[in-house]
Amino acid sequence: MNFEKITNILKELGELSVLFYRTLRLVFSTSPDLGQISYQIVLMGYQSLSIVLITGLFVGMVLAVQTGYTLAAFGVKYYIGETVSIAMTRELGPVLISLMVGGRVGAGITAELGTMKVTEQIDALRAMGADPVRKLVCPRIIAFVLCLPILVLIADFLGVIGGYLISSLDLGMGGRFYFHHVFRMLKFNDVFSGLFKTVFFAIFTTIIASQNGFTAKGGADGVGRATTSTVVLSSITILVSDFFLTKLFLMF
Repeated sequence: MNFEKITNILKELGELSVLFYRTLRLVFSTSPDLGQISYQIVLMGYQSLSIVLITGLFVGMVLAVQTGYTLAAFGVKYYIGETVSIAMTRELGPVLISLMVGGRVGAGITAELGTMKVTEQIDALRAMGADPVRKLVCPRIIAFVLCLPILVLIADFLGVIGGYLISSLDLGMGGRFYFHHVFRMLKFNDVFSGLFKTVFFAIFTTIIASQNGFTAKGGADGVGRATTSTVVLSSITILVSDFFLTKLFLMF
């Protein structure tokens, strides 16, 4: 990696940090645009429900199948309820839903803002005295921070239900026995730690998507490249930050 590439990476990190600071400052110092936030909640939350429902249910079912037959080899398949619930709430639910929904939402933000950038609509906002960060980024980051934990909670619930379906239909385990083991092991901190991670995932995804949209150039090709970059960078950021957040929560 040559000096120019290192300089470009540091420059991009600096621009992301500046946008992050400006966005947080405006979120806490200005009145929210409730109409735009509500509109973004519909786009990001309601329209992502189908992805969440399918992902949550089938991840829970696959996890139950894999762990059920693995644990059966050691004669402890009855612990499938604990395994599914802990894995879904702590890691699989938050990470997989953030990757799936974050990719969809991040790509949409970058495509929309990038199109506004190359068609000079953002410059027109500045010419009218409006702050593009306040008008375009703040409603999106607030909406996504509100939506993502709820979507993950739905996926966690469906994952546990998927585990129940497999344990009862395929592994011959009673529903009462399964849920007894789920609630015996599952604690509030398990659910809370997973949901709290999604707040960071939502912030990272929105900031990366917005920055790529604001810096898009080169017409439609440039918007396409920016959108691809958003999906890749946000996915990597979610996975890397998940490791450090997990280590942090395990300390308490």
